[in-house]
Amino acid sequence: MTDVGAVSSTYAGLAAKGAATSSAVPAENPSGAGQVDATGKPLSNEQIAQIRQLAARDREVRQHEQAHLAASGGLAKGGASYSMQKGPDGKNYAVGGEVSIDTSPGKTPEETLRKARIIQAAALAPADPSGQDRSVAAAAQAMELQAQQDIAQRSPQQQKLAEQYSNNDVPRSGFQISA
Repeated sequence: MTDVGAVSSTYAGLAAKGAATSSAVPAENPSGAGQVDATGKPLSNEQIAQIRQLAARDREVRQHEQAHLAASGGLAKGGASYSMQKGPDGKNYAVGGEVSIDTSPGKTPEETLRKARIIQAAALAPADPSGQDRSVAAAAQAMELQAQQDIAQRSPQQQKLAEQYSNNDVPRSGFQISA
């Protein structure tokens, strides 16, 4: 079974009661002049301010999740998923998101060590990691320490064999068959 941790960015203050799934198009009109709602009515100053806030949050969330993806080293399970909120202009804005990361141990302590370091880097990649991000990084650090301990407890013979396999040097048998 594959363990999957999620690194995420959420902001409850803007979270909608119901989440939509289409992507947002941030407000392009900084003054808000001439903006209308989904029914064609002009937006109030309060609604324009809310759109600006939603657009800023949308950019922040997308950058945050993109940082996780960029540092995931292939451990991300797909792309980012977003929690969306519909603004007064009828557009959807990302107000939270997450990237699922494979946090299962590797087949060997060396592979586990490598994965743990990638997981930590991915979790802490955004400029402002969330509490969930820090939790995933801490779990990956514990995984790294366990892998290091497993490596340190090997006998010299086991370590030599592990190094040969990690270098893709399969030990050769002295046994030969002649016909």
